[in-house]
Amino acid sequence: MRLTSRGRYAVSAMIDLSVNQGEGPVTLKRISENQSISLSYLEQLFAKLKKRDLVSGTRGPGGGYILARDADKISIADIVLAVDEPLDITECEGKMDCHDGKKCVAHGLWSELSDRLHEFLSGIYLGELMGDAEPPAEMPGRQRVKAPSLSAEQG
Repeated sequence: MRLTSRGRYAVSAMIDLSVNQGEGPVTLKRISENQSISLSYLEQLFAKLKKRDLVSGTRGPGGGYILARDADKISIADIVLAVDEPLDITECEGKMDCHDGKKCVAHGLWSELSDRLHEFLSGIYLGELMGDAEPPAEMPGRQRVKAPSLSAEQG
């Protein structure tokens, strides 16, 4: 199982937003430049994040996005699930009909792994990852923040 770009990009964008919102709302253009994610893709992701009340946006000059909740209250699972990334790695999506309409022999294994993945990502909060982000680049007007990688050492 591997997270698709949708989940990874959403997490990276949210870390970037949380690190840079101290100066006020952060534009998607800025996140796009910082994270090398297409602006149109970010617009789609942030529409979903906003719908789940993870971010709030303001329009007009000086507008952009801020976190709708404290970073210590937003889990990585919240972000991944908000952008419709499944955390269920069973082939049948938990319906138990993966083998000719019946539960496959490995269903219990994949179901338990799905539960552990959800539990793991639910225990990691955005606020924890902010400290791992690289400091802003020295270029005036541009801050480059890379999202940290999640390794086995962190779990």
